[in-house]
Parts: sequence; structure tokens; C-alpha cells
Amino acid sequence: MSTRVAPIFPVSNLVAALAYYRGLGFGVRHWHSGGYGFVIFDGAEIHLGVEPDLDTRVDRRSTAYLFVEDADALAETWLAAGGDVRLPQDTEWGQHEGILVDPDGNVIRFGSPMSADMEAEVSGPGRD
Repeated sequence: MSTRVAPIFPVSNLVAALAYYRGLGFGVRHWHSGGYGFVIFDGAEIHLGVEPDLDTRVDRRSTAYLFVEDADALAETWLAAGGDVRLPQDTEWGQHEGILVDPDGNVIRFGSPMSADMEAEVSGPGRD
């Protein structure tokens, strides 16, 4: 049995959202009946669904987490492509994480494992 999960990001304009993600290096597909699409990045899939009143519904945003090999390199790539990126920072849970916010306010947090040396510094004595 195969099990997958894909977050669904609400978007106000599907064509614009697909173009935005394509510009960041995602593969994109538009569902033939309109109003729904897919973006794929290194095997991870996010669905996009149009919500016409999204501008008035700030509570209707979604978040996904993308595990990557090099968060810094990805942040630089997305910044160069015009993405709204918060640069990666080290976390106490051992990930080096950044944030991408799309034009509709949806968030992709992305992270890579910190090096063993950095993990020791972040965890410190008695924090393991």
C-alpha cells in the first residue's frame, strides 16, 4: 500500500500562482477543468486551489515543510528568482531552516540538517 500526503495551498489566481512557482524552479501542472493545479519540487507535491474571496480571508493560508539537502543554496536560488525568502537560521531541533512566502501568503518552510559541530553548539550541555 502506498500513502502520500500533499498540502493544498489556497490561491487567488491559479495562472499567476503557477507562473510564480515555475519561476522558482517548480514543475507545474494545471488541472484541465480549471481552478486547480499542482506544483512539484524534487518529488514533493503541493496542490493549489482557487479561492476567489481569498483576499478577504486572512485565516485561509497554508503551510508546508520541505526537507532539502542545502537550505542556504535553496534560499539563494529562490531569492535570485524573486522569491520572498527569510534566510535560513539554525534551530534548537537541529535543522537549518528558512521560509518562503508566496504572493497569496502561503508558507513553505524549508530546512536541512545542521552539521554535527553546529548541533553540539545549539544543544549545549544539558540540552540534549
